[in-house]
Amino acid sequence: MTKIDSTPNAATLSPAKLRLLEKYLHGNVSKTTADAARIARRTVKTPAPLAPVQEEVWRRECEAGNVPPFYNESITVHRHGRLNADVLGRSLTEIIRRHEAWRTSYDVIESRPVQVIHPPPTAFPVPVVDLRNLRAEDRAAEALRVATEQARMPFDLKTGPLVRAKLATIADDDHRLFVTMHQSVVDGVTVNNVFPSELVTIYEALAAGKPSPLSDLSLQYSDYAYWHQEWLQGDAAALQLTYWKDRLQALPRPLAWPAGRQPDRARTYRGIIRPFSIPYGLTQQLKALCRDQGVTLFMGLTAGCSAVLARYSGQEDFVLGTLAPSGRKRAELQNLVGYFLNPVPLRMDFSGNPSARELLRRTRETVSGAIANDDVPMEHLMSKLGLTSDSRHQALFDVVISLAPELTSLTSGWTQTFMDVESGGSRWPLYLELREGPEGLMGRAQYNPDMFTDVDVAQLIGAWQTLLEVIVREPDTRLSDYPVEAHER
Repeated sequence: MTKIDSTPNAATLSPAKLRLLEKYLHGNVSKTTADAARIARRTVKTPAPLAPVQEEVWRRECEAGNVPPFYNESITVHRHGRLNADVLGRSLTEIIRRHEAWRTSYDVIESRPVQVIHPPPTAFPVPVVDLRNLRAEDRAAEALRVATEQARMPFDLKTGPLVRAKLATIADDDHRLFVTMHQSVVDGVTVNNVFPSELVTIYEALAAGKPSPLSDLSLQYSDYAYWHQEWLQGDAAALQLTYWKDRLQALPRPLAWPAGRQPDRARTYRGIIRPFSIPYGLTQQLKALCRDQGVTLFMGLTAGCSAVLARYSGQEDFVLGTLAPSGRKRAELQNLVGYFLNPVPLRMDFSGNPSARELLRRTRETVSGAIANDDVPMEHLMSKLGLTSDSRHQALFDVVISLAPELTSLTSGWTQTFMDVESGGSRWPLYLELREGPEGLMGRAQYNPDMFTDVDVAQLIGAWQTLLEVIVREPDTRLSDYPVEAHER
């Protein structure tokens, strides 16, 4: 097995390596060396195990009980122009035939969860809701209501299916396909790249009377799941585990913000989404500073957000979380739908009242080290650290930040949107997701209202932007001198 350097010299990363790391953090590139052993088709005839990260999702939902569907994810695909609903249904049917992950459910055999891969369906149901009889000004709101209703329906993990779709016709030339998927079979690359690209490609071919131009896949998600379970028993996993044991020894106390909250209330898994944005001008200034300091945009955003949290909590040492697309490292997995994300802890260090430049350097080292060792699943890591299975995520971090994959370019007449449908649940107490677009950074803050108020979240976002504005102008100023007091509780 390929060994991964657990102590990268992040301070000397070349511009080319930083660009590669930025793409990787978006989930857009393979990080594996060219001579690494490729994943092969699974030859054993027994049911496939769940991938370790997938098993963590399955186990966490089973333990959560009767709570909002916090693992439901939705995407909206817009068709601007005429649409043949029958062809659209056939296109979805073909995608589900191609990808075993989207026709999989889960069972338990001999106390171990396994994948049950169902035969391809003859037809995938796509109910159509025709809204053209409503007043034009009411149609979009009704479409969103229909989508939200679908997003809040729980999935049965044992019987499946774990994907559902509904088509809303707004006008003759305005259609919206709402697809809701269980987190265990989807990640950012799936919903932003693989699925919409395949859907449009197959639809355009079938609509023209041609067969799908996409060749069958050489691997399936079950092959990756089997490989990753085997990988955990090898030397590379042991080396990464050694890194984490050293990095996470003498864990700091949980982040003390907001004041007076009760950590166990996060188990309600309720969630609300608050959209926000960081303007184009500030985004470009931050990117320029990051390039000058040899860090990625994600590192700059993480440094700024963690600086606000340090000020709010008064803590010099705490853990922030991120989502690493660790399963996407290998080129042979780039075109699969499925769940390849691993929650990764980032231990932030504010000792000595650093300047922004120094914080960016520390953040680069923290993120680079974490990404070099992000193949060890969170559940496995927590077990090896001796933490109990109850609320293991919150034992490390309450706040998670990530930079979503870039949207794929679709054929004219097709677009996609995110953060417009809420499931009513939240995986973490506070999840900050950003995506770079033509107008700057678009984001969503998904938070548990039993732990945070809308005012808490709004103040954090406001203080974050204010701090970034000052950082890009005065990067040598000590962090304690940056003006975030107006947003403090």
